Amino acid sequence: MTQPTTAFEPGLLGRRCWLELATGERISLPVQRWRAPSGAGDEVLLRCCTGPTLDIGCGPGRLTSALVNCGVVALGVDVSPVAVRLTRARGAPAIRRDVFAQLPGEGRWRHVLLADGNIGIGGNPARLLRRLRTLLAPGGTALVELDPPGHGLRRDRVRVNGADHWFAWAWLGADAIADPAREAGLVVHWLAERGGRWFAELVKP
Repeated sequence: MTQPTTAFEPGLLGRRCWLELATGERISLPVQRWRAPSGAGDEVLLRCCTGPTLDIGCGPGRLTSALVNCGVVALGVDVSPVAVRLTRARGAPAIRRDVFAQLPGEGRWRHVLLADGNIGIGGNPARLLRRLRTLLAPGGTALVELDPPGHGLRRDRVRVNGADHWFAWAWLGADAIADPAREAGLVVHWLAERGGRWFAELVKP
């Protein structure tokens, strides 16, 4: 798996959660947003999901459940059994799986969501976007949340809440999405900002 199964579970359960870098720097994670109902920023992503949607790193399922409640076919995917349980408790389907493992409907999804910093999974955004491309149908879109412009691409080893296990993670600014998207064979259709959060839509030609 690209990250330890239980890494983010304190946050999934609503407890304070942070990423610790090898330098000792700590980055607080927005656990309250993860567990809340979908909000205004999320609507930028949700309104673009007009067909079957795969929510990668679904966490406690706020986006997957919001789509299902709107009548959109959606499936949450997460390595955490807690995340899968919480998503199902919201009435949405979810499976415990690594994004780089075999997934249902490969090459047939209309949309793939990568919200809440999940562009960092595996520490290599270009590799992750290439994987997303294989999941999408022709003309499908990857809807990605990014860091604000000016942050570029950053990679590091991190751990959650001082745990023993370190794993690779990445951060990608809105100004740096073009190169990994091009490497992955995706086209940047738009960039948007809502409430301090940045989003992009990438199209599979």
